Amino acid sequence: MNVAIIGASGAVGQEFLRVLDEQNFPIDNLTLFGSKRSAGRTYTFRGKDYIVKELQHNDDFKGIDIAFASAGAGTSKEYAETITKYGTLMIDNSSAFRMDEDVPLVVPEVNGDDAFNTPRNIIANPNCTTIQMVVALKPINDISPIKRVHVATYQAASGAGAAAMDELIKQYSEIAEGMKPTVEKFAYQLAYNVIPQIDVFMPNDYTKEEMKMFNETRKIMHSPDVCVSAMCVRVPSPIEPADARKAFESAEGIVVVDEPAEKRYPMPLDIANQDPVYVGRIRKDLANPNGLTFWIVGDQIKKGAALNAVQIAQYILKHKK
Repeated sequence: MNVAIIGASGAVGQEFLRVLDEQNFPIDNLTLFGSKRSAGRTYTFRGKDYIVKELQHNDDFKGIDIAFASAGAGTSKEYAETITKYGTLMIDNSSAFRMDEDVPLVVPEVNGDDAFNTPRNIIANPNCTTIQMVVALKPINDISPIKRVHVATYQAASGAGAAAMDELIKQYSEIAEGMKPTVEKFAYQLAYNVIPQIDVFMPNDYTKEEMKMFNETRKIMHSPDVCVSAMCVRVPSPIEPADARKAFESAEGIVVVDEPAEKRYPMPLDIANQDPVYVGRIRKDLANPNGLTFWIVGDQIKKGAALNAVQIAQYILKHKK
């Protein structure tokens, strides 16, 4: 396979390099693209050095089979035609095309076959929180179709990119030295704090991140009736926690860590850099006799971005007719 990474210098771009190597993805030729600022940087992959090329409107994608893009929605929209015009399959990690009817939105464990319907040679990689959630929802939905989901997400600074992670580290250092922390990437100081806002607010007072989960879940699960919101849930028929646990344990891409008596449950500290989605604290919802409550943890840069995109490509290679 001839493979390209767009946005190679970013946090997800670097994760793409690690994941492609870990997954032993078949690569004959690798090409790295970036902005004018990152062009010329050198990265090592499988013992060979690669120089980042500036992304331009030219014929650089001729002969490339798959391009993993993670350079932002604006860049994806601007360069999509350039990337795909010679038949390159673009697996895009931005929000640019996720809700377009002619672009599949894919999580391989949930709707892998959608990856074969690509009239524009584009596959969209969902939002990191949506990916983790739908992997866990699928085995429950297979038992009893889900109508409503009540979800709260707690996302690390890494979800906002490398600059955000750098700012957080800088803030801790500045505070330790008695200085006023730098606030540029986030609306407020993030160190020793939580900010109840990710992305911009929409007219309904939900944020764009929250509405992504609402809309993307419907598309991925082929369930136009499912509602994702902060509200009590109702499911058509009761599911016992034991049945849910059994479904989770047999589902692809899930690891169950659920032994409350032993204080065993998934935590971000333990699952960083891991591939699966981890599920724990599975129990009945006391506010709803038909509801379940459970805790999901996943690496948002890995499964929530780079790994899922690579798994889409792997699914296509494995299942193509």
